Amino acid sequence: MTHTVRRAEAADVPAVKAVTDAAYRHYIDRIGVVPAPMEADHGAEVAARKVYVVDGERGGAPAVIGLVVVETREDHLFLDSIAVHPDAHGQGVGRRLLAFVDEHTRVLGLPEVRLYTNAKMWENQELYPRYGYEVVERRTDGLYDRIHYRKQLSAAPPA
Repeated sequence: MTHTVRRAEAADVPAVKAVTDAAYRHYIDRIGVVPAPMEADHGAEVAARKVYVVDGERGGAPAVIGLVVVETREDHLFLDSIAVHPDAHGQGVGRRLLAFVDEHTRVLGLPEVRLYTNAKMWENQELYPRYGYEVVERRTDGLYDRIHYRKQLSAAPPA
């Protein structure tokens, strides 16, 4: 199945919140705080054109099944959040979203993507290096113990 990524619209805000909550909820007990993406102002992020979604099906009905929140910075694209609804795991949605982030970064003419993940989200620490991300540092930001990553991109997409 081809997963098309599109910019989120105001009507998508409830779905963006639902997917984010479903994707991050299981981390609350593990990290001891609500993950930052669950506390985001999704309406403001969508209005600021930072959110891109993938449509699919959940429960037999059309629905948003994955999303990324990105922010253009002076020298990189910051991947603020990536979320795939648990019902859509194993369908390549996350892989497609990460490829989109690379494509979008290149279109913007930026040399790298940066992101961070909570140190207790061990799945992400296995995942991101497989997609070319390298650890930059680990630091505490308020209540969050975060591992910061970057992925340097070539000027042109791979052939």
